Amino acid sequence: MSLINNIKNTFGNYFLRKEMASLSRERGFLSMNDAKTIGILFEATDKEEFELIKKYVLYLRELKKKVKVIGYFSGGETPALTYSKLEYDFFSKKDLSWYNKPKDTFVSNFIQEDYDILIDLNIHDHFALRYIAGISKARFKVGRHKEGDDHIYDLMIEGTDGKGMKYFMRQVDTYLIMLNGKS
Repeated sequence: MSLINNIKNTFGNYFLRKEMASLSRERGFLSMNDAKTIGILFEATDKEEFELIKKYVLYLRELKKKVKVIGYFSGGETPALTYSKLEYDFFSKKDLSWYNKPKDTFVSNFIQEDYDILIDLNIHDHFALRYIAGISKARFKVGRHKEGDDHIYDLMIEGTDGKGMKYFMRQVDTYLIMLNGKS
């Protein structure tokens, strides 16, 4: 990571912690069976990972969940896509502030939504997605384990390094189902 990116992320983490300190959200676990709304964050740059996300969203909808998805393209521009704005929104580097905070209105709307569960499938550790997860008003937040992110997520899942998106998604489902049985 370059020195400039390190500086941007240092400031970004400072502003994230500041915003999270003033955040009021209703925390609580709602089982996957009882959850009605789910928010998903992911990096959309890799086509194979994107296809996995689309299948996962379809699976959740088959379970009668209302799902909203935000994808981040790590390149400078968001490619033209033919997806419903009701279901998917996308942003790229050009849509970030100088310290990597997403600036789009749809991101603000996503953050304000009281999702029952927020699933951050950000296995590539993009700060912009962590920022959204951090200040989201979702009741229960699930994300990849990273040292120092325990203030962001209610459940952090270990073991994704080098194993890919499919493995991580399987882990997320496994833990949400295991927790489901305890509610």
